[in-house]
Amino acid sequence: MEGQHTPDDLPVVVLCGGRGTRLGAGQTLPKPLVDVGGRPIVQHVVSIYAAQGQRRFLLAAGYKADLLSEAVAAIRWPEGVEVRCIDTGVDTETGGRVYRLRDQLAGEPFHLTYADGVADIDLTELDARHRGGGRSATVTVVRPELQFGVVDIADDGAITGFREKPRSTHWINGGFMRFEPDVFDVLDEDCVLEREPLERLAAAGRLHSHHHEGFWACMDTYKDARRLNELWDAGVAPWGDRQLLVTLGLDAGVSR
Repeated sequence: MEGQHTPDDLPVVVLCGGRGTRLGAGQTLPKPLVDVGGRPIVQHVVSIYAAQGQRRFLLAAGYKADLLSEAVAAIRWPEGVEVRCIDTGVDTETGGRVYRLRDQLAGEPFHLTYADGVADIDLTELDARHRGGGRSATVTVVRPELQFGVVDIADDGAITGFREKPRSTHWINGGFMRFEPDVFDVLDEDCVLEREPLERLAAAGRLHSHHHEGFWACMDTYKDARRLNELWDAGVAPWGDRQLLVTLGLDAGVSR
């Protein structure tokens, strides 16, 4: 099952069906097109992979797929990077979107991630973890910051201290997954990837984890979007080497 592919020659599927309803009442763009630093969030996601050698991208579009396709076509991608936007249905679930790309993936292993998550992920480490695990799929897991600060309390009820927004003690799915083609035996047109398919893989011992302790953020709310914009505008965005992105042409934004 393993050994024939390297991280830099595999297709990358980006799930792009989201509406972004929690980003604010005036939000009408498809979620992948919401701006971070003057460029769509999906461009940042693609840049994470492109900066580490990936060249083939399949955007699994849903809500306002035509608008996403037009915007993607207007982006000045670096030479050699191919980004294809494929309409996988407005109301299709995440697993169904992947299933509908099976012909385009042509039996290859592939990367999979979401259009609203960024991280300082090392794909070489992820690939090594996946190959070492020898399983059908590997999911990057992260410990997000809690929304609120926590209070430390002693056994006798005394408050011993406060911690501002510490990391959760629980691991969650952070995206940045690596799949073998045999995962299609647990996918179908109507499935939610994060439910039965991954649960079936886990129950069968076919699912591995890659623990990421570095930066990770998901743009789920307006507050999340504002934070990512603040990091980018301050020049301290941890999810990519900015100078490398400039060299790749991925800091040029959208052509006018």
